[in-house]
Amino acid sequence: MEIEGKVKLIGETQTFGNNGFRKRELVVTTDEQYPQHIMIEFVQDKCDMLNSYAVGQDVKVSINLRGREWTNPQGQVKYFNSIQGWRIENVSQSAPEPGMPPVPPMEAFQPADNLNEEDHDDLPF
Repeated sequence: MEIEGKVKLIGETQTFGNNGFRKRELVVTTDEQYPQHIMIEFVQDKCDMLNSYAVGQDVKVSINLRGREWTNPQGQVKYFNSIQGWRIENVSQSAPEPGMPPVPPMEAFQPADNLNEEDHDDLPF
């Protein structure tokens, strides 16, 4: 699954337990009628993927949904869900249509200086 949106927040890497479990949170705001603020966690070596991203960037994040069951000390069973990111990439706002070549900038075109106003085109329309 993938989520696209603008980076709202990039948390610091947190370390837990004796084994050094690492987690880092990213919040992405979707671009839709009712924008959603989606918290995505990156764990272990994936934490470092966020180092080259900044708040305000448009990104596409590949995710997995995770679910856990936990029994509290009173014997009650609880369920938790999380969204884990495993890839992130920058998304350009002006991406061309698939299969379309990029349009060169206006500076790449030279102005026509050999126009003759008396030349008539012979197009029928």
